Amino acid sequence: MRQAGPAATPTLYAEAPDGVLIGYRVHAAESAESAGAGGEADAALPPVLLVHGFASDAAITWDGTGWVRALEDAGRTVITLDLRGHGTSDKPVDAESYAPELLGADLIAVLDSAGAEVVDVIAYSMGNRVVSAFATSAPERVRRVVVGGAGPNELFATWAIDDARAVLLRDEAPRDPVIEQVLRPAIRAGADREALLAVIEGVSGAPLAIPGGIPVLFVAGENDPVPVGAQELAREWGADFVSVPGRDHVSTLTSRAFKSAAIAFLATA
Repeated sequence: MRQAGPAATPTLYAEAPDGVLIGYRVHAAESAESAGAGGEADAALPPVLLVHGFASDAAITWDGTGWVRALEDAGRTVITLDLRGHGTSDKPVDAESYAPELLGADLIAVLDSAGAEVVDVIAYSMGNRVVSAFATSAPERVRRVVVGGAGPNELFATWAIDDARAVLLRDEAPRDPVIEQVLRPAIRAGADREALLAVIEGVSGAPLAIPGGIPVLFVAGENDPVPVGAQELAREWGADFVSVPGRDHVSTLTSRAFKSAAIAFLATA
């Protein structure tokens, strides 16, 4: 494990089973810091693991939208990570490196490195496919899950891979405007184009499946087409469902209603 920079919440690195390095941060709530390791604040509820979506990173998804601060204010220790192919983590360019089971193993490596045996999880968009693989392989390490911005249909499975290649590798306009809308901002932000293409190919068709016995809350923006079918899936699973009025796939993340619902759901012992 290596540490980079003098930041108050430094980036640490966990090594995945295949050698890929995953950047993560541990944000300790003040109550947890004052109690010390193993203190009452730590023992009451587990850390919250935040898992971002495609073409983003932890800083944009969770820090920039106020999630880390809101959870800290609620007395929760927070673990954020950059999925492989994103942010501070390594960025392989072969699709095989983004198989769901490898992405799920990355989360286990981060928890092992951070010394967290059990976590609550909040995931958004593609991050839910990663959490599904993690929870399926290690259900004993997951207490509760908040599924944000995702439903039964995996977005990449609806894309023509040639259209994604056209945008990412040749700067051509795709036939599907949704692909343009998703990929162009990432390109402008300087994302690794080959890595993003490999993510799309590796994750395409990944299931959304949380093992029974783990309580789940679904949250979806009222105007977000990505999690179509989430309410019906929640009903099928016997899970809770919250619709955020007037929000789309991006703006749902900044919603106070989303934060409040997730924090209340995870506060249940």
